[in-house]
Amino acid sequence: MNDIFQIGGKALTSRLFIGTGKYNRNTLIPEVIAASGAEVITVALRRVNPEWGEENILQHIPGSMTLLPNTSGARTAEEAIRIARLAKAADMGNWIKLEVIKDQRYLLPDNIETIRATEVLAAEGFVVLPYMTPDLGAALRLRDAGAAAVMPLGSPIGSNRGLRTKELVGIMIEEVDLPVIVDAGIGRPSEAAEAMEMGAAAVLLNTAIATARDPLGMAAAFRNAVTAGRLAYLSGLGPVQQEAAASSPLTGFLSQ
Repeated sequence: MNDIFQIGGKALTSRLFIGTGKYNRNTLIPEVIAASGAEVITVALRRVNPEWGEENILQHIPGSMTLLPNTSGARTAEEAIRIARLAKAADMGNWIKLEVIKDQRYLLPDNIETIRATEVLAAEGFVVLPYMTPDLGAALRLRDAGAAAVMPLGSPIGSNRGLRTKELVGIMIEEVDLPVIVDAGIGRPSEAAEAMEMGAAAVLLNTAIATARDPLGMAAAFRNAVTAGRLAYLSGLGPVQQEAAASSPLTGFLSQ
């Protein structure tokens, strides 16, 4: 099935985005990329420094990957804008995962500051993918501000708690005419498949792979789960019913 994902002027065949944090060695990252089939990878700007040699995270990311630098650490729109501009100046492209987080316990995004930053960065030509707390009104404002997609959290970042915001994300998928990329909290391949079955355009995850006993096996599992969930969505899931409905007729077989 020819199912190309168009975003930011790029055509992607993979709908699994991955991250670069929490691995016990950076040299594992290219192996995870290969196992996952991902084409987009997010990286924090603070981990990029050409003078660090092997510790410079970019040394371990193939040039074929689309970089999605993030504004991790930003607490205000102004800080996020500054980080995005630094990433672009560092030749990391014009894609940006916009994160504005003031809450340090649950790391929940500040939607108001995120909208403000999106307006500025989109006007400057950035492909803005804002990480957000699921909310239809905020998603529509992000769309109007120029976001290329919206990225609602499934549950608190790094928690592996799954798709706890399912109903809110589902509303966004139905009502927002932008790609909805579920970001944060997905811990199991089955949860990634569920997000895709709902009609999510993609999922972004990091912790579930990086903290697995076998990261390469888990990367492959998520690759297959995202593919399966997308195919299920395109194929049209059967209706859910409260009462039983026999697959084969119960009448006529024993009649005389």
